Amino acid sequence: MSQRWKAVRTDRELECQEIDAGLRERQVELVTLPDGTSEDVLIEAVRDADLLLMCYAPITARVIAAAAKLKGIVKYGVGIDAIDIPAAIARGLPVVNVPEYAEETVAEGAFALMIALAKKLMPIGREMAERGWAWPTLQWRGLDLAGRTLGIVGVGRIGRSMARMASGFRMRVIGYSPHTPDEVFRSAGVERCADLRTLMEASDVVSIHAVLNAETRNLISARELGWMKPTAFLINVARGAIVDEAALVAALLEKRIAGAALDVYSQEPVTHAGHPMSALYGQDNVILFPHLTFYTEEAMARLTEDTLARCFEILEDRPVLIKSLDPRLRAQRKGIVFG
Repeated sequence: MSQRWKAVRTDRELECQEIDAGLRERQVELVTLPDGTSEDVLIEAVRDADLLLMCYAPITARVIAAAAKLKGIVKYGVGIDAIDIPAAIARGLPVVNVPEYAEETVAEGAFALMIALAKKLMPIGREMAERGWAWPTLQWRGLDLAGRTLGIVGVGRIGRSMARMASGFRMRVIGYSPHTPDEVFRSAGVERCADLRTLMEASDVVSIHAVLNAETRNLISARELGWMKPTAFLINVARGAIVDEAALVAALLEKRIAGAALDVYSQEPVTHAGHPMSALYGQDNVILFPHLTFYTEEAMARLTEDTLARCFEILEDRPVLIKSLDPRLRAQRKGIVFG
């Protein structure tokens, strides 16, 4: 059969075999591009493309302007900060993400990181691998989560899932989320903090679940880190740029906070040398996870189903279902329907 459409998928290191197969089965010519593809190479690839799928690659106004045949852009994931959405709206191109596929999954990942920090699982594991045993000396003494305070920054779907898990461990849960209604806090069993300082000062663990936008970029800076208890942990599974990473590295190396577990970074991938976070490798109070808290069998099945549904809505010129509540996507008016 002849190819009916052309699609370009960026970030092919993120293996999406089911998505790729689902497109090709419907006679879509699929071009995949690696992480780090230059803007100029991406522009050449999309000149005659009907569909653009992206995860991390920047989709700039230049890219959008060059893609004369483009019908729409699908983020096969949640965060949309790498897409120039105003440029897409000006072209009348629908932009859609897949916001629901890993809510519980990422919350489970954040909770696992919190437990690992509290119980010192990473350094004890290294000690076992290197020496074969670890005796109960002071350096291995962990912490109970029960009775401690979890502060959630961003009480959205993932944040609320994290809160529910923490309540099962008998943690006190507080939250800072200025645009979230009071009834959502109440139904989630989260105590509302009127300001970020109150949350940072009261929390034994701060877990970040906010979206990245102009308001939240560098939301956690040196000042906010300075408000934390010296015994407190920071967890970030949202977006790296929500935290001032240079300030975080300094706070950790100077032991002004007890530790951190990170799954997201402003520059990905992290490398052993030459990266702003490189100094954190090998630190016993730090867990560096490779942006994989979303990556489970169940989550990827949900991602595949929703991504393919959105792709064929675009290719077949049907209204594209927008499930996200993000106001940037809700500002669209052409070729979309809200669900």
